[in-house]
Amino acid sequence: MANAFFSDLLSTISERGRTLLRRGISSDAKQDASELIELCEALLSGRGEASGTAMAREVLDRYHHLDAAGRFAFFQTLARDYGPDREKLSHAIEIWRSQPSDDDASDLHFASEPRRQELIRRLNRAPGGTSELVAMRADLLGVTKDKKHLAALDRDIVHLLSSWFNRGFLVLRRIDWSSPANILEKIIRYEAVHEIRDWDDLRRRIDPVDRRCYAFFHPALLDEPLIFVEVALTESIPGAIAPLLAEDRSPVAIERARTAVFYSISNTQRGLGGISFGNFLIKQVVEELQRELPKLENFVTLSPVPGLMQWLKQASDLPISDEGRALLKQLDEPDWVENAELAGQLRSVLEPLAAHYFLKARTPKGRLIDPVARFHLGNGARLERIDWLGDLSPKGLRESAGIMVNYLYRLDDIEKNHEAYANRDEIAASSAVKKLLKPEGRRLLDMRLS
Repeated sequence: MANAFFSDLLSTISERGRTLLRRGISSDAKQDASELIELCEALLSGRGEASGTAMAREVLDRYHHLDAAGRFAFFQTLARDYGPDREKLSHAIEIWRSQPSDDDASDLHFASEPRRQELIRRLNRAPGGTSELVAMRADLLGVTKDKKHLAALDRDIVHLLSSWFNRGFLVLRRIDWSSPANILEKIIRYEAVHEIRDWDDLRRRIDPVDRRCYAFFHPALLDEPLIFVEVALTESIPGAIAPLLAEDRSPVAIERARTAVFYSISNTQRGLGGISFGNFLIKQVVEELQRELPKLENFVTLSPVPGLMQWLKQASDLPISDEGRALLKQLDEPDWVENAELAGQLRSVLEPLAAHYFLKARTPKGRLIDPVARFHLGNGARLERIDWLGDLSPKGLRESAGIMVNYLYRLDDIEKNHEAYANRDEIAASSAVKKLLKPEGRRLLDMRLS
């Protein structure tokens, strides 16, 4: 009720202001970047609440009418011309150098703020402004690749969005079959790990007694889940996805469930890319499940390995013999998985390579190659098990030769594992995974961890 009232009030203020605003704008104004920039300047220089709210809404509406070239020109102008006031910043620097003080440091901080940050704040005052800015940032991400001159603009937008979407504003809600249809439809649309084929498939994932789905929402995007996780309650740690998603499976009696399996985590808003919600989501869902089901003992993922095949094909330093390298070429055969003898030979080669991929392989910048591994290990999970042929879907075979992995979230160890990974680049892994490394790889790993 309060949100609806506030939204209606903003809309009323905006409409009254826009009526006044339109009196000063010609009806045949062209929808191009230069017109939009003029309006942005007026928005930054104005002080009236009604006219400012209306002008912000007008800027966002006009932005929608720009074509791709116009939006790119708009972004370029914000990046080039809406940085800090250089004269004011130089003056603040000189004062700080001559006699540093806390007040001078504060003045220096505010003088260094780019003008575009204040512009973005004012745009956010428009009704629906937050969701519009998230969409605008998604547009920006579409053009910033290999365009370093737009990186500062992106950093400023992310800086503000990170504040507006911090954990304190997020609301955890369980999604079930009684949730509004428009939200359920978005769960189908945004599922990024294991496609939800139709409404019946969705119901199998959220309606049975041994299934859960949770999502984070934000007050400014009431019916838009930001990120959601699908959970299966099982008796033991699973090693394959197909039994969890099977149409004819029998639900697990809730009193027998001892394991909560996070088998799909999907971000929904491209414009919020780089702003992490997943670590908060998993930890809060674990707490929620523990309160509801105190007999649960294990909290694990069943995760894909989306970059494994690409690494196998492109890495120049694979720890593998010529015979093994030749065997890997059999992965290009469409029916290799149906040949039990060939699959067994490939397993003996691929499992040690997968262990090397998770425990030792790094990017040129020294980071783990696999983004899923970085996410879960950074959150304090332990690499528990590599699952041979865990995903036999075409996508799974194409991306990881069917390999999946379990990450274990043990609450008593999460903080310790996180600190070890963040501060010392140490990976928490089970002995079963470490044993898959070839002997020389294990020796190097033990030296690293000692």
